[in-house]
Amino acid sequence: MHLVNPHGTDKVLTPRLLAGEACEEARKKAVELPKIQVRAREAGDILMLGMGAFTPLVGFMGRADYDGVVADMKLRQADAGVLWPLPVTLAVDKPEFREGQEIALYEGDDLLAIMLVEELYQPDRKRECQAVFMGQGTKSVDEFWRLAMEEHPGVQQVMAGGRSYVGGPVTVLGEKNFRQTYGDAYMHPAAARAIFEERGWSTVGAFQTRAPIHRSQEYICKLAQEILDGLFIHAVVGNLMPEEVPGPVRFACYQTLIDNYFNQERTLLAAYPMGMRYAGPREALLHAIIRQNFGCSHLLVGRDHAGVGDFYGLFEAQTIFDSLESGALEIQPLKVDWTFWSHRNNGMASLKTCPVDDPEDRVIISGSKLRWLLRNRRGHEVPAEFSRPEVMTILEEYYSSLDPKSFR
Repeated sequence: MHLVNPHGTDKVLTPRLLAGEACEEARKKAVELPKIQVRAREAGDILMLGMGAFTPLVGFMGRADYDGVVADMKLRQADAGVLWPLPVTLAVDKPEFREGQEIALYEGDDLLAIMLVEELYQPDRKRECQAVFMGQGTKSVDEFWRLAMEEHPGVQQVMAGGRSYVGGPVTVLGEKNFRQTYGDAYMHPAAARAIFEERGWSTVGAFQTRAPIHRSQEYICKLAQEILDGLFIHAVVGNLMPEEVPGPVRFACYQTLIDNYFNQERTLLAAYPMGMRYAGPREALLHAIIRQNFGCSHLLVGRDHAGVGDFYGLFEAQTIFDSLESGALEIQPLKVDWTFWSHRNNGMASLKTCPVDDPEDRVIISGSKLRWLLRNRRGHEVPAEFSRPEVMTILEEYYSSLDPKSFR
């Protein structure tokens, strides 16, 4: 038995991060190049390219790949015909450089990469947003746009970006402070694969998380552990919405949950630097590609995966996998029905397992509802069924430290 192959026709990882003397020389060279500031989403994408998590991509998309991804979720140039669901693009307003030139990419004072500008082009950003972010939760294009500019952070990111896109390969020169913050949990695909092989895992379930794990998610994770060799809890620590719990606080929650309630020999916790697009079904496919690159055979897909608000159908991120051509992915979705706490069963259950069709029997658990309860603690107790007490202690301490005005 062996791990699934990396994504793409060549089936090998394509990391773009330099190290050692080569990196030092490149950093000296970058000082002389035009300096371009990137946004948080693009900075996260640079680091994903650096570690090889975006294999087979080696840089920001040119026009042909961008058009193919928007139109039919396929690359047309970099690895023609290969599935890729979301644009990976660098937006600029007034490019003061030309095609064929190298530029240095910074986020603030952090030098992240050198990029060879192969192409400058004008995207259709409205078409991009409709194709990428419009799900079954909005009934028409007009309704989508009426809501999106106010309520969809992914749309806001695209429309607030520059009017020109820059395509070309990147050479990554740094990873910000993620390694210092998360230690060995800040993990590249090659490192995760080595750990899986060392532990003798060939089937690995990846659980994507951007929030503290509540009881429904814990239940899903343990279902995967029953049938697979190992569980890979993979937390996004890049750019998120302001109201979401910061990465270091969440990591404390994850670690205490694993320490107290999981088989540690069959569980691996890791962090990755990409920001969320909140693109629902298309983002679920990207999450699958990333985890395939990390060596995972399955992606856990529950209710409203990578969603925001009511833009997507509750299980749209599951059904999109059914539309793929055979062989488009080696990783497979592990689809889980709506889960909840059942008083009658005195434990977690789902619509497939619960014998009682009685809404009063159920405590519906979600990350957004947990955040709301923690923000409105006065007069609203968090039910014990929502999360483990050790996790709640960490979260209550965090929310108690915040200025109540920040909740408004």
